[in-house]
Amino acid sequence: MRRPSLSLRWKFALTVTAVCCAVAGVLGVLVHNVVAQQTVGHVRDHARTDLDTALVLFEYGTSREGINSVVDPPELPAELRRLVHSGNRGSMVGTYRGRSVMWAAAPGGDHIVAVWSPYGSTRHTLEDLDTAILGSAVLAAAAVALAGLFLAHRISRRLGTTAAVARRITAGDLDARVGNDGGRGPGGGPTGHDEVAAVAAALDSVAGSLQSRLQAEQRFTADVAHELRTPLTGILASADLLPEGRPKEMINDRLRALHRLTEDLLEISRLDSGAEHADLAAYELGPMVERSVRATGLDTELRITAPADTVVETDRRRLDRILGNLVGNAHRHGRPPVLVTVEAPPDGIPAVEVRDHGPGYPDDLLHHGPQRFRTDAPGRGKGHGLGLTIAVGQAAVLGIDLRFDNAPEGGARATLHLPRYPENGD
Repeated sequence: MRRPSLSLRWKFALTVTAVCCAVAGVLGVLVHNVVAQQTVGHVRDHARTDLDTALVLFEYGTSREGINSVVDPPELPAELRRLVHSGNRGSMVGTYRGRSVMWAAAPGGDHIVAVWSPYGSTRHTLEDLDTAILGSAVLAAAAVALAGLFLAHRISRRLGTTAAVARRITAGDLDARVGNDGGRGPGGGPTGHDEVAAVAAALDSVAGSLQSRLQAEQRFTADVAHELRTPLTGILASADLLPEGRPKEMINDRLRALHRLTEDLLEISRLDSGAEHADLAAYELGPMVERSVRATGLDTELRITAPADTVVETDRRRLDRILGNLVGNAHRHGRPPVLVTVEAPPDGIPAVEVRDHGPGYPDDLLHHGPQRFRTDAPGRGKGHGLGLTIAVGQAAVLGIDLRFDNAPEGGARATLHLPRYPENGD
């Protein structure tokens, strides 16, 4: 099972916190060592000074008040005792009568001469220092973590805005801009001068360029279709004057195909411009789909399981256009049998499914949707790619969901989901 990944803001905040803790730990160790060396060194120097004085007094058999000297003390640490027996002197922290002390010892003939200095206050001082260092490190880490989280939140929010705009552009909203969603600076571009702003500006530039190219393509398509429509109408009329025969049939067939292509281009140009509007009304789903399928004149199997009283809200003319294109595409590029299924679960959304038993839709269409002049799927024949493009455009005008997929057992499948009529709906 794949583990859920952390968001960028938390990765950034945790990284900053970890670095801060590491730096605080290293600095804390360094400060502790420096202060400990100075503090302990001062106590050790004091004990060594007293030891020199105690050795002189031991040699003369006298003592002096203020020097805590002991001969052969049993509490002397074993390691320090071995050091003195080897003829050396040294110092070490230990205990004396239950108190923490700093021992300094040296050989005095056959005896061990040792002095001790109180070490308890020094130990408490070092413990207080460690507590202060730890508290400061925690506060610093918390402050840096909050600052890092705040900064990461701002960066993540800006990247999220950029990603959302990119998804809107991918979905077809070419008017989307990061500057419109995230604010603009005085110069009209996205705010900021960092790498995130550069990415946002690049995305806006790409969207603008793509929009300009697409609009130019749409204008060209509309212009070509308009320019071809008038002479084609005249040629079709003139072709009817030709003498009957095979040449006339071939010419009329090609002219009708060219006329259909021109009309499709004009329809696409109207859909692209947003000039189309649905004329919604209530229709009985089963009979309406049956009339649409029969009007195609193609050998199509129809299966209606929806209740007879299922009423949907749609534009009949546009729905006829959608179903006609889907059925025609299934016959043209798929393999029989072509099956149209009408379903309307009691608690579900009415659906119309058009399915063939051919090689299925290509992956490019499934991922990016139908594209005009692209029907190069292996095994599905050739064409202009306008039929499915028009179906998608008309579905968008109707506000209904049109999905393309391939059936598990093979074959292309297009599914329409239609809204119920409000007086008959949920």
